[in-house]
Amino acid sequence: MLRRGWITLTIFLSLVLFGPIFSPFAAEGEGEEQPAAVTITDPQIPVGELALMLKPLTKEELLAEAAAWQQVLKKKAEEIAGAEIAVKRHNAEIEKAQESLQKAQEGEEQPAEGEKEASADTSEKTSKDEDASRTGDVREAATEAQEKQTEAKEKQKVDLLEAVTKLREERTVVVDRLNAVLDELASKTPEDDTDTLNKIKDYRLYVRGVGGIEVDVEDTTSALIAIKGWLTSDEGGIRWAMNIGVFLGILIAAWILSKLFSRGVRRGLRSMNNVSQLLEDFLVNAIRWVVMAVGIIMALAALEISIGPLLAIVGAAGFVIAFALQDSLSNFASGLMILFFKPFDVGDVIEAGGVAGSVISMNLVSTSIKTFDNKKMVVPNNKIWNDVITNATGVETRRIDMEFGIGYADDIDKAHAIIEEIVTSHPKVLEDPAPVIRVHTLGDSSVNFVCRPWARTEDYWSVYWDVTETVKKSFDAKGVGIPFPQRDVHLYLENGASKKDLGSLSTKRPVTTDANPQPLELDREKDDEPGS
Repeated sequence: MLRRGWITLTIFLSLVLFGPIFSPFAAEGEGEEQPAAVTITDPQIPVGELALMLKPLTKEELLAEAAAWQQVLKKKAEEIAGAEIAVKRHNAEIEKAQESLQKAQEGEEQPAEGEKEASADTSEKTSKDEDASRTGDVREAATEAQEKQTEAKEKQKVDLLEAVTKLREERTVVVDRLNAVLDELASKTPEDDTDTLNKIKDYRLYVRGVGGIEVDVEDTTSALIAIKGWLTSDEGGIRWAMNIGVFLGILIAAWILSKLFSRGVRRGLRSMNNVSQLLEDFLVNAIRWVVMAVGIIMALAALEISIGPLLAIVGAAGFVIAFALQDSLSNFASGLMILFFKPFDVGDVIEAGGVAGSVISMNLVSTSIKTFDNKKMVVPNNKIWNDVITNATGVETRRIDMEFGIGYADDIDKAHAIIEEIVTSHPKVLEDPAPVIRVHTLGDSSVNFVCRPWARTEDYWSVYWDVTETVKKSFDAKGVGIPFPQRDVHLYLENGASKKDLGSLSTKRPVTTDANPQPLELDREKDDEPGS
């Protein structure tokens, strides 16, 4: 006893001495209370008003709101489950009643057949017929009672199904409010707070698990009432019909606005004289696609699709695609450089990336060029920008470089006058800058003139071809020769050599020498003659 007393005294003194030290922590733990839910007082609160009420709440308060709305949803799900169980039990009772009714009807038919068999001997079975008629009346009355009972149960079943439909509508209302709370909670939860993110995920999984409509295809009445109730409810078919209508309306409005904005941008750019056609097309198409993209996002939101996760998926996919398509991004950057520095435009004749032709179109990845023999060449922008770009139509005027040769025996002044007259009289040759016609080189077999008139860029080839043709005709008409290349071949025959040693020369080939300018005829057929 003494030892037990000492133990009791020790415990008491420990509590007295160390109790004040641990009491603040205990008081603090006991004093912490979870914040109370403030939006749950009105389960029918509009979602818009609920979103405004949730804005100032903290993460902890939103967790309390989510828990409270989940409890409301749980109760509603329990009510729906109870009503569905009652429907199934009612179905079982109706089946039993129908089986009893069917047996009763079969029992009525058997006495009728017995009456037909007994009709042969009416004198002996009169009493039995009377008893059978009384039994038939009783059975008929019982059958009528069972039919009424079955009809009453069918009516009760319909009432239960309508109650289930109403409960599902109420559940949809609660689900919308809980989703609004979860969306606001997700927006205020940092990425490193895995506990809260997991709770949000659990809430959404619970919503998905208790939601939806289960249609019993074996029970036609239940299936028809469930479908009809969903289609005619404000939170079901009517709601989704309105959502689809809004979805289509937003898409049509976005398409119309994209057309209007693109036309406005095109008119504004065309009022600026220094904007290339390529840049104009790019900006117009960019405005059009941006407006359509915004419209599609708004349309998806009208279908109650969460845009946040969708944008996150698109961002992650964009990162992966950008990493995989590095070369295409290089072409993209080169396309932007081409658009803003404008080395060429649509319709310009260029030579770039090893391709020469007229520019058809350009996007941010490649440029389409139509060659002079009417082939379409698609050249990557990176190859064009990293190479020399020659733009033949990027200026208003061009110099036409031509060269004409005359013989050494012809009159230089006469040829000069002919060329000058042809060039100056051509209607498409510009007077300023003045054309240049000079003796340029003394060739192996001709005296060469350079002829350099100026013309508008679109008249380049017409001036080139006209002047070349007219010079040839005028030289021929006025006796100025245009020599072709000639070569003097000197043959040295050593003593004892014959014409057989010249086997490489063709028969009847003209050969000239310095001493004898006349052609020397070599005939292979005479090589075989005696004494040749």
